[in-house]
Amino acid sequence: MDCPSEENLIRMKLEGIESIKNLEFDIPNRKLFVFHIKDIDIIEKSIVELNLGATRISTEQTNQTHFKVEVNQRKLLWTVLSINFCFFIIEMTTGIVSKSMGLVADSLDMLADSFVYGISLFAVGGTLIKKKQIAKLAGYFQIILATIGFFEVLRRFLSEEVLPDFSTMIIVSIFALIANGICLYVLQKTKNKEEVHIQASMIFTSNDVIINLGVIIAGILVTWLNSNKPDLIIGTIVFVLVIQGAFRILRLAK
Repeated sequence: MDCPSEENLIRMKLEGIESIKNLEFDIPNRKLFVFHIKDIDIIEKSIVELNLGATRISTEQTNQTHFKVEVNQRKLLWTVLSINFCFFIIEMTTGIVSKSMGLVADSLDMLADSFVYGISLFAVGGTLIKKKQIAKLAGYFQIILATIGFFEVLRRFLSEEVLPDFSTMIIVSIFALIANGICLYVLQKTKNKEEVHIQASMIFTSNDVIINLGVIIAGILVTWLNSNKPDLIIGTIVFVLVIQGAFRILRLAK
């Protein structure tokens, strides 16, 4: 449990269990505190079914009956979603034009982030069925795009080597890095930055920064080694991460 997609996954899985009164996520330490009246076996089984490596640490009684109501973060989520979706379009377009699979893969990672925030926004107040339908659509769409990307990477490995435009890779990735930096700044400056959802979003965006740096390094290696292999390798790695995220989202539709 280290990103908003997994937090949403757990929340939606447990949503129909009426005995649960509150969920508190400790993302950095990968812990979840479930405040409930009964049904402990049902709760534990539901979490284990998500295959996130969950184990029950302890169970104890508490007198806590009032819980902090989370502040609406719609405006913040819209800001982060807009930035991610804009850069999905930018990186996908420039990736195709420059023949860089690293940029194409990174654009899908941006799209995956947009899906996570979008599910949170559009499904607020909606029924569980509606949320599952949105999650299913998003998950399958990601898998289709990433699969197409894998086939393209394989084709480029086997065909005559064509070097991607390394300067476009580096420049666009630097701008994407700046965009993710802005997202981190916006999340950091919010008055509710200590809330779990915001902390999770910051971790998620921090991972994107690492991917951006990976594409920049791949661009440098492309021109240094005069080979397209670094670009194909970073593209493959990111495609794998995108598909892993897609399967997590699809678990919401079960």
